[in-house]
Amino acid sequence: MAAVTAGMVKELREMTGAGMMDCKKALAQTDGDMKNAVEFLREKGLAAASKKAGRIAAEGLVTTLVKEDGKSGAIVEVNSETDFVAKNTQFQDYVADVAVQAIASKAKDMEEFMGETWAKDSSLTVAQALSSQISVIGENMNIRRYEKIMTDGVVVDYIHGGGRIGVLIEADTEVVNDTVKEALKNVAMQIAALAPKYVRRDEISQEFIAHETEILKVQAKNENPDKPDTIIDKMIVGRLNKELKEFCLVDQGYVKDGDLTVGKYLEQVSKEVGGKVEVKRFVRFETGEGLEKKEDNFAEEVAKQMQ
Repeated sequence: MAAVTAGMVKELREMTGAGMMDCKKALAQTDGDMKNAVEFLREKGLAAASKKAGRIAAEGLVTTLVKEDGKSGAIVEVNSETDFVAKNTQFQDYVADVAVQAIASKAKDMEEFMGETWAKDSSLTVAQALSSQISVIGENMNIRRYEKIMTDGVVVDYIHGGGRIGVLIEADTEVVNDTVKEALKNVAMQIAALAPKYVRRDEISQEFIAHETEILKVQAKNENPDKPDTIIDKMIVGRLNKELKEFCLVDQGYVKDGDLTVGKYLEQVSKEVGGKVEVKRFVRFETGEGLEKKEDNFAEEVAKQMQ
């Protein structure tokens, strides 16, 4: 059996919000397997369904760029080692340049993107321009990811927390005015705050639903060991629907008006402007999600530098 370390317990707590002893027990029961430990805690009803992909700890910046006609947009994440660099104007200007590169890019993947000619200096590739920035700023940096949207409708963006979270929305609408843009900005704020996984229920795979159903079934059995399976099956229907509502944007309660769902809010806006306003898809980036930052002891770091 693998040894369960304090660091493993800490990581599992951050991923699930479960208590320290529960995390320790889960890791012991699953031989230190982090993924299985999360499932173990969920089955015991001790972890949230919408678990984090990992510790959100890496520094950097998310930025967005939407063209003036609102028909295309890009969102990028560039990581740095420290928050100090992420707040540096030179770094922020560089990330904005990466967004300009991304919105014009025809690359099929990150490898191809890094090999493209850098728009600001045709003598360099994107990768070479990044190396140059690393030399100037004096800290390791990484263009982690980007996505772009091109549409016949409209693209709207939103940045939260100075670049900690970025959202890009593609909406299907024939009406593009200030009312529509404001409504979509409100929805983008909702996405930033509540992090839905899908726009609507029909996007969810049957495999995902089956997996979640099994987790909820084990959870319900653990809580109600004397109840027959027929009762358990009825119990989990309501639980599954509640969980899926949290995952789906249009089913979520609208944060600015608790009496409406996001779907109902957009229906109201559609009536107001005299044409359909419907979110087709969205991209949400949170700086460093799923990445771990190296945790150095500051005193030790200073001592090393002095030596």
